[in-house]
Amino acid sequence: MNKRLKSLITPVAAGLMALSSSAFSADLPKRTLCVWDIVGKSGPVASQMEDYRLSAIKWGVDFEMKVYTDEKIAAEDLKSGSCDATAMTGLRAREFNSFTGTLDSLGAIPTHEHMKVVLQYLSDPKLAKLMTSGSYEIGGILPAGAAYLFTNDRTIDTVAEMAGKKVAALDFDKAQAIMIESVGASPVSASITNFGSLFNNGSVDIIGAPAIAYNALELYKGLGENGAVVKFSILQLTAQLVMRKDRFPEGFGQSSRAYTFTQYGKAMEVIAAADKSIKPSYWLELPEEDKAGYREMFRQSRLKMRDEKLYDGKMLSFLSKVRCQKDPSLAECTAKDRE
Repeated sequence: MNKRLKSLITPVAAGLMALSSSAFSADLPKRTLCVWDIVGKSGPVASQMEDYRLSAIKWGVDFEMKVYTDEKIAAEDLKSGSCDATAMTGLRAREFNSFTGTLDSLGAIPTHEHMKVVLQYLSDPKLAKLMTSGSYEIGGILPAGAAYLFTNDRTIDTVAEMAGKKVAALDFDKAQAIMIESVGASPVSASITNFGSLFNNGSVDIIGAPAIAYNALELYKGLGENGAVVKFSILQLTAQLVMRKDRFPEGFGQSSRAYTFTQYGKAMEVIAAADKSIKPSYWLELPEEDKAGYREMFRQSRLKMRDEKLYDGKMLSFLSKVRCQKDPSLAECTAKDRE
């Protein structure tokens, strides 16, 4: 085949494939996929969910995607039925599924390596029943990066030094305010839309945030010349797809979860790039001897949240088993009050 003929045929073939795909999707049920992305339509979550939308055609659903920069509105639209499925943080997803929402609990998933093991288990069909709660089903979970402490004063590097400081606490997550008060700090009610500006204008001294927020929310303004990002994960954030189960074909949820786990590597690339975007001089390493104290504080906080029904005990027990599987020498593995 000569080059001229090939150059004519290639775009025609591509056009026919697009028409075929369009015709196929035209026969499928239409559903609304709502996506919260802190950056907006050009953000990493929106980009990955566009790939998801195209893949969902193979599972029998043709999605129209809507991107939100206000997560609360996205969640409310899911409740009202304006959205058939919504991608949101695990923190927000907790009200729809306490089991998967407990993934984003204090210190429960120490590293990305732990996270991969956990998400691989959760994508297994054997755990499908735990993905459904009431009329909602979790259609997939991806890592969203570690949450670090951003502080405007780099001398605040121990729990004791947090006493009396103002710390942003997301208004929909009661666990955060309880944790902040337990270390003698003062929680300041915040939302995902304004916690960055509260830090930048000095209304709070400390926030917990993933690295992707550093540029997206211009947190370097709040860090200033004396601030720091403590290089120790207080929790591992997740992005979760919450679906109205009755709006989807039988088996759609499992196909969705299996596909989502295949995108783990892409999500980690975004997280790694975000970590690298933080100015190196802002990173503050914790002394190794202090980390054990933090871990025990987080564990005691999780037990308290479990007893107050804010965290799901079944998930906490599962995560404890993963931690002890990877490191049996941890003190918690032989503790009498083990999760």
